[in-house]
Amino acid sequence: MGAKTKFLRQFFKDRQMVGAVAPSTKFLAEKMLKNVDFENSKVIIELGPGNGVFTEIMLERMAPDAKLYVFELNDEFYNQVSSRINDPRAQIIHDSAENIGNYVKEAGTADAVVSSLPLMVFPEQLRANVVNAAHTALHNKGKYIQFQYSLQSKRYLEGIFDDVNIQFTIRNLPPAFVYTCCK
Repeated sequence: MGAKTKFLRQFFKDRQMVGAVAPSTKFLAEKMLKNVDFENSKVIIELGPGNGVFTEIMLERMAPDAKLYVFELNDEFYNQVSSRINDPRAQIIHDSAENIGNYVKEAGTADAVVSSLPLMVFPEQLRANVVNAAHTALHNKGKYIQFQYSLQSKRYLEGIFDDVNIQFTIRNLPPAFVYTCCK
């Protein structure tokens, strides 16, 4: 079974945790990752890697001494990513993004959090727990980068971060908004 078919199956199986009908494109990955300073970032966190499109690109660009913490709660996606990614800099974690602090405290604060989680389909408390955990994990100049398929998250993220910049890419299915948020 192909990656797109598996992804679509997961979408219909668990719509509250999987927000897309197809894997993200490399065009969306470029928009998402262009605001990450890979040369100077020592700790990066990825939330909801799906099939690992962003994960692989981040590992290609990261410094040799950097660390990537990847959180995936969906069993199918966790198994896909953990079997494909074989890099000592990456720690694939089968746990909720709410628990970031339990894993990254030894590494210090993060330079960037890259999230593909479908925030606006999450129950309100889960959404708050995830975004607050990401905010807490970031150092003062860290960036939270999130994509969504609507502008619904704009006001929510502006209430948490000092600066929220939004870009749009039509070269994804569906087209997506990329939020880059700074403390």
